[in-house]
Amino acid sequence: MGFFLVQRISWDEYFLEIAKTASKRASCFRGKKVGAVLVKDKQILATGYNGAPKGVKNCLELGNCIRKDNGIASGERLEYCRATHAEQNAIAQAAFQGVSTRGAILYSTTFPCILCAKLLINAGIKEIVFLNDEKDELSKGVLEEAGIKIRKL
Repeated sequence: MGFFLVQRISWDEYFLEIAKTASKRASCFRGKKVGAVLVKDKQILATGYNGAPKGVKNCLELGNCIRKDNGIASGERLEYCRATHAEQNAIAQAAFQGVSTRGAILYSTTFPCILCAKLLINAGIKEIVFLNDEKDELSKGVLEEAGIKIRKL
């Protein structure tokens, strides 16, 4: 009987694959699909994707995007979006279930915006692992100042 080496993906790759899967539930009319996973001790605490709050119709159901209809560029005037960001939804899901996020790692398909960065800091997230190259410099600076480790995979 022969011995063979089985290649397994790393923990980072595993959790980012789950974030990518979560992003497929996103309901952004503009097609921005973001997924996030909160992990502690290699255990999933919560997942999230960008979409409308519970019980509120999303843009896909409504057939329009208020930001697009008003000519608001991507990344600007985020308060005019019906959706909650993936990172926000993951933190809210953990809170709803009574799960502490202190010391957790966030795996995300995108680098967090400044709104999410501030929330992640206050939620006690210790590290962020993300996929894309896009970085919000204000967000990056605040996260670094707070001592949060940032890694692009």
